[in-house]
Amino acid sequence: MFSIGAYAVIFDAQRRVLLCHRRDMDVWNLPGGRVESGELPNEAAVRETREETGLKVVVERLVGVYGKTSKDELVFAFLCRVVGGELQETDEADACQFFHVDEMPPNISPKQVQRIHDALQRGEPVFRRQTGPDTREMIRRWERGMDAS
Repeated sequence: MFSIGAYAVIFDAQRRVLLCHRRDMDVWNLPGGRVESGELPNEAAVRETREETGLKVVVERLVGVYGKTSKDELVFAFLCRVVGGELQETDEADACQFFHVDEMPPNISPKQVQRIHDALQRGEPVFRRQTGPDTREMIRRWERGMDAS
């Protein structure tokens, strides 16, 4: 059975992208997570963004659908726009910050970076198979001093 994830790609007026630093591990990522039972992926992206950042967003468009070769998981990425709320620390994220796309922190998954770059394109949604390690394996590689990609 597939698991389904949904992430929000949010840019500010300076075209910086919003990233959240996870409390459970030293990694930055887009706001998002698992789609709950009975929920559509776009609804999950909105809910997860509120839970992780305190921001209320609306979905503007589908960026892409991503499959992972390492497990049966589909991930939806949506370009979202902030319509309310206030950026804050939450139970899930100990920091939320906007970064210039060419100055993102080094401890971000290449899969997340690909989704951000796809969101910058104005074309049709992409359907992409993403390879490489999952986040936990990526962190283990960083800790051993190996290339994470």
